Amino acid sequence: MSFVLDNSVAMCWLLNDGRTADVAYARMTLDALEQASARLPSLWALEAANVIAKAEARSLVAESRTRAFIAVLMRLNINSDTQTADKALHDTLHLARRYKLSAHDLAYLELALREGLPLATLDADLGKAALKAGVKRFHAT
Repeated sequence: MSFVLDNSVAMCWLLNDGRTADVAYARMTLDALEQASARLPSLWALEAANVIAKAEARSLVAESRTRAFIAVLMRLNINSDTQTADKALHDTLHLARRYKLSAHDLAYLELALREGLPLATLDADLGKAALKAGVKRFHAT
């Protein structure tokens, strides 16, 4: 089983914040990676680095914790897509126009559509766009 992993879910693993249901969903998604694999648009690492740097600057998390978190990420079965940039000015732009969301958010939807995979996200607007586009929300079985 494979799915597209949105940054919102992975950053919940680190920050452990948000609604109880969101934290539980993020934990379930992490647990699913013991058997499943996740796909990421190539911009994912930059997005993650940005969230981590901001969280450290706001003293929400210590640098030592983020180093340990990154080590865990490196061991997970997650793979970066190599076509994200090639799709940006056509397919992703089309989705951004259609759903009125940022192109970097819709890179996750574009990948899910292209590969026929469910999407794991905590972003409500992205989740609504995915539903309208016919992409299912990831649920571990």
